[in-house]
Amino acid sequence: MLGALDDRDVIEQVVDIGAHPVARPGPERDAIVARVRRELAADGCCVLAGFVRPGLRETLRAEGAAVAPRAHRDVDVVNVYNTDPDPTLPAGHPARRTMIRGNAFVARDLLGSDALVQHLYTSTALQEFVAACVGAPRVHVLADPLAGLTLNVVAPGRGHPWHFDTNEFTISVVTQEPEAGGVFEYCPGIRSRGDENLAEVAAVLDGRAEHLVRRATLRAGDLQIFAGRYALHRVTTVEGARERHSAILAYSARPGVVGSPARTRQLFGRLTPAHGGDPVRVDGLLD
Repeated sequence: MLGALDDRDVIEQVVDIGAHPVARPGPERDAIVARVRRELAADGCCVLAGFVRPGLRETLRAEGAAVAPRAHRDVDVVNVYNTDPDPTLPAGHPARRTMIRGNAFVARDLLGSDALVQHLYTSTALQEFVAACVGAPRVHVLADPLAGLTLNVVAPGRGHPWHFDTNEFTISVVTQEPEAGGVFEYCPGIRSRGDENLAEVAAVLDGRAEHLVRRATLRAGDLQIFAGRYALHRVTTVEGARERHSAILAYSARPGVVGSPARTRQLFGRLTPAHGGDPVRVDGLLD
């Protein structure tokens, strides 16, 4: 749909520039960047509501819905750190608590090459905006053919349990809202580089720390910038008949980043030559 456009122009075609003038450097973009930085510093989360143009939100939803059945839907038993169980830890340690991760991921190589979200992800202007917001000189798309851009699928009756991210920031766009449930909940700054704050993390897992939990209302077309490495967060159980879909746009401060084989197989059920694995066939096609 947007394949003929230069990637620096894509953001002006996809984003509601009237509400979010982020395409070009200047005072208006500087004001939005300053707002994002303030909210990240105070809360670890910023939502730019209605980021995608209203006329393109249905396109975004339909493209996601078309590939959602191809998500890798392996239900995992996980802890908040996405690490293997360690029986040497004390019984009350958060790493000893296990939960069911019921969300699923569609890998980037299964998304259409001309999909709207592919153009948004690779837009030079969006990368420059994100870098300015997170205080980085530059951000890069991942070299990982599976994990750089994914569709997170949460089916009715499922959720994404409490966890910490391995990356500093996550950029996401909701593409399809559920009928009910599927609420994004988070505890900003509950841990730090020098303090895991195990007591409060355990209290959240036990449901004893409601005062630490904040909630973000996310609608289709919203852009969320979230500092997830030190913020415990989850998506609550989706209710009703409609899945919750969100596109995850993963960037890195350095080029050439590829996920580990173990984590890649966990999320997508397969490896590619980029991960040191053999090519695999998906629906009869060599990917």
